[in-house]
Amino acid sequence: MGVISQPSLLQYLATTKIGEKGQLTVPKQFRDDLRLETGAPFTVLRLGDGLVLLPEQKRFEYFCERVSSALSSAGVSVEQVLATLPQARSRVFERKYGPARARRPGRRK
Repeated sequence: MGVISQPSLLQYLATTKIGEKGQLTVPKQFRDDLRLETGAPFTVLRLGDGLVLLPEQKRFEYFCERVSSALSSAGVSVEQVLATLPQARSRVFERKYGPARARRPGRRK
């Protein structure tokens, strides 16, 4: 019997260079394969003397699916979630800028 080879956990893909502004170019083939668009966020992890780049899109999509599933399971409608946004926005604003600034006259609500 022949040995069935499994895909490697780690693959060499390409070599790239750091540009003048510290930017890396991800080769087009890999951007296409991973459906990465301009401005796609990445997490950068240090692993010993190396760096690991992880596209955030997959993690974000997973997070959205989990939140959507949890809200649906709890019977929460889109309208109910949207109705909470003004109050949530006010709390975040107050936390960031303080209660005095959040209540300044003439501010839009």
